[in-house]
Amino acid sequence: MNREGRGATTPTATASSAPETFTGNRALALEEGLLFEVGRPEVTGVDLDEPAAFRPRLGGLERTAPLGLPGLSEPEAMRHYVRLSRMNYGIDSGLFPLGSCTMKHNPRLNERMARLPGFADLHPLQPVSTVQGALALIKDLSHYLLTLTGMSAVAFTPKAGAHGELCGMMAIQAAHAANGDDATRTVVLVPESAHGTNPATAASIGYEVRAIPARADGTVDVADVQAALAPEVAALMLTNPNTCGLFERDVVAIAEAVHAAGAYFCADG
Repeated sequence: MNREGRGATTPTATASSAPETFTGNRALALEEGLLFEVGRPEVTGVDLDEPAAFRPRLGGLERTAPLGLPGLSEPEAMRHYVRLSRMNYGIDSGLFPLGSCTMKHNPRLNERMARLPGFADLHPLQPVSTVQGALALIKDLSHYLLTLTGMSAVAFTPKAGAHGELCGMMAIQAAHAANGDDATRTVVLVPESAHGTNPATAASIGYEVRAIPARADGTVDVADVQAALAPEVAALMLTNPNTCGLFERDVVAIAEAVHAAGAYFCADG
């Protein structure tokens, strides 16, 4: 029997009424220990020559003890990561009901465009003269977004959804400060169907978070929002589509109620 890479699939002991197998595995369901449990210091998938004599330049901060990383052969490392990849579940595997910004289907054409060298090979510290194409695209997209939303400015600096939420809430906080009511507008309303990062974002910049219940169908009722609106409310953070994967059909009425109360409407997606 070929035992190459056998160490990577050594199972931990588990109680089971099924008969034992030679490897401890059940068909293709491989019971694998942690890499730190199965790795051996004397094994490696690469061969590196000993470096020539040199004088450290780390000012006394160089490592004096072994790294303590698990050693694996190349087949073991390959099988480990392929096995992990088979545990992934995403839009390519089947329906994902969570209405999250990272779980919606992106056409493959979009991904191909994002991997074009003009995007993928850019560096934040490149000279401006070398990134004129990307800047022109950002300007065009800014124009489209401003036209569609009626806003006076748009920011492309946020790197992810939660970062975008933080940017929006900091803008709202600054707007209240400019209006002179930031000391009294200290509460942010967050529906129970919102992304978990919504309440975390509001709390991280000092707001008190109050929850808005969801209806039986998973959406937000305008009446519940109106009942929660008060002089101390600074904003409502609404995820649309929400975490149930549903579009809020009363979003316009909800936004109008929030604005009428002197608060701001932070839209997540």
